[in-house]
Amino acid sequence: MESNAIEMIGITKIFPGVVANDNITLTVRQNEILALLGENGAGKSTLMSILFGSYDPDAGNIKIRGKEVKIKDPNFATALGIGMVHQHFKLVHNYTVAENIVLGVEPKNSFGMLDLSSAEKKVAELSEQYGLHVNPKAKIEDITVGMQQRVEILKVLYRNADIIIFDEPTAVLTPQEIDELMEIIRRLKAEGKTIILITHKLKEIKAVAERCTVLRRGKVIGTVDVKEVSENQLAEMMVGRAVKFEIDKKPANPGKTVLSLENVSIKNSRGQLVVNDLNLDIRSGEVVGIAGVDGNGQTELIYGITGLLPIESGKILLNGEDVSKLSIRKRIELGIGHIPEDRHKHGLVAEFTVAENISIKNYYKEPYSNKYGILNMEAMKSKASELIKSFDIRAGEDSLTKAGSMSGGNQQKVIIAREIELSPELLVVAQPTRGLDVGAIEYIRKRIIEERDKGRAILLVSFELDEIMNLCDRIATISKGSIVGVFKEGEVTEREIGMMMAGSKKSDDKNVEKAEGEIDEK
Repeated sequence: MESNAIEMIGITKIFPGVVANDNITLTVRQNEILALLGENGAGKSTLMSILFGSYDPDAGNIKIRGKEVKIKDPNFATALGIGMVHQHFKLVHNYTVAENIVLGVEPKNSFGMLDLSSAEKKVAELSEQYGLHVNPKAKIEDITVGMQQRVEILKVLYRNADIIIFDEPTAVLTPQEIDELMEIIRRLKAEGKTIILITHKLKEIKAVAERCTVLRRGKVIGTVDVKEVSENQLAEMMVGRAVKFEIDKKPANPGKTVLSLENVSIKNSRGQLVVNDLNLDIRSGEVVGIAGVDGNGQTELIYGITGLLPIESGKILLNGEDVSKLSIRKRIELGIGHIPEDRHKHGLVAEFTVAENISIKNYYKEPYSNKYGILNMEAMKSKASELIKSFDIRAGEDSLTKAGSMSGGNQQKVIIAREIELSPELLVVAQPTRGLDVGAIEYIRKRIIEERDKGRAILLVSFELDEIMNLCDRIATISKGSIVGVFKEGEVTEREIGMMMAGSKKSDDKNVEKAEGEIDEK
């Protein structure tokens, strides 16, 4: 009988204030795809970081192919044939694909110099073998996020890994890139690899995994055969209760126009015009969603509204006042809240505590500072403790926990708590549930609808079509930087939205004609 590829027995790992792994036993068979499922903060990534040698366990044993091992560091794991594709890519952006892949294991010629041509040849062969279609000579900064992930996979394959850990691999991918990745994972299995897929996306588990081990709050809840359970059963195992995939909401009651975008054009950081003469109105008490394929100007539009990028032309009117030349702070004071798509770049300071991040937008006001500019840390901690409780933020050491040490879902809750607490008239929400588990998704979507019902105007940008269809009272489709259709809830199907996202217009489609009419009226 063939031995298991991996046995982790009685693994315990404790961080200050948090038992991340509590006596976990995990078995992975040779040449299987095992999903590791759990909420944000359940201990999945910690467990796999122990397997990859990034952390030492406080207790427990590890066997690889039946032999007990002490995995001292990632180099030791690599020597054992274990590779890890990390959630946050570890790439040098001004290096080529090949240079990144061989970094640390550079091939040398007879003169002891880097033999880049042989590296490029091997990378090209691996890319062809696994259907990755990556150009070895391309610079990282010039390729898509999906291609960057393929480079990470090639790094692992170049080092001859036959056990591959994928840590939340689809968190930053578009739906098309996710489908392509699932096919790559199937091909890796067909080539004899053993795969561990850390995820909380149930559709992906049903698509590729054979078995699924569920963690909750650092403990193993159980291991199931994926074919024998439904998505709802997996969700309930993960969260500990039944989860609603659709949010109940009453019809919107829109009021005054809060945001008017009039002929707005914006260039990206490379000087290319990516938002082109765009028009859109958003009223109080409604959620307006922007549906579009990534790269059609959504990010730059949000940056333009919130002040992160200047606009080239047009007007951004907030309650009738043009704010397009105002500073970010002034826009916040006038009532613009922002839940950014990149929580690490624009949402949080990782080295700051939860309390400091909660008050980062109004620290200069009472009660957080006095007239002399001296900060009142007790007031910050008190407000943070209040929001930690009301938003169910799981912070190991309460308000003084560093934001960067928390799970992605809890980081997102800190941002949402801060923005909602500011009571903005306009809430700009970008990819609010990207990379989050079903429990956090359910909670965040519910809070968005609660804010709508309080009379907020909400602009939602999401690549998740089901999120757009579920939450929005009106849907605006964007293609090549322009709005190509605006629909009320129930007027359009996912398929029709998908066609318009791709830039299609059908003259015989009444919904499209209606949408174009609405734009002309503006």
